[in-house]
Amino acid sequence: MRDLSSFADIHTHRADAGADAVISVEPGNQMRPDRWYSIGIHPWSTAENIGEDMLNLLEDEARADNVVAIGECGLDALRGAPLVRQEEIFKRHVAVSEELGKPLIIHCVKAYDRLIALRKQLKPRQRWIIHGFRGKPQLASDLLRHGFDLSFGEKYNPDTYAAVPAGRRFRETD
Repeated sequence: MRDLSSFADIHTHRADAGADAVISVEPGNQMRPDRWYSIGIHPWSTAENIGEDMLNLLEDEARADNVVAIGECGLDALRGAPLVRQEEIFKRHVAVSEELGKPLIIHCVKAYDRLIALRKQLKPRQRWIIHGFRGKPQLASDLLRHGFDLSFGEKYNPDTYAAVPAGRRFRETD
């Protein structure tokens, strides 16, 4: 399995992305054998009825050799199911990440304190990477201190990017 740091783009939703990108898909989406993927249930999709069958499909499809990360998953206080339900689904992603030894790609909106609390509670061994980070250096510092890594897309705070150590930051196109 490839390490995420070897990719130029660790998070995109473009199915036509090049060989140096990790394409984010949800369970049940078609995956090509010649591409790299992350698989997860986006917090916005949790507004739909996510049953045990979808969670089991996530676990099965995450085992593929060309799936190098779990997610995009996470918590969004503005959209999706109530946060209690989002947390249940997120914890399943964490369990899959830990079982398979694959890092977690996280979407988080207005729920960083809850996400930090979950990390403390669950004590994961795998990397937790906040994707599309646009926050200020102070929030980045807090997240880094709690063991998170950060990924930066096209729009980001340049002071924050500069403050994150190279080994703890990733690039993406989403």
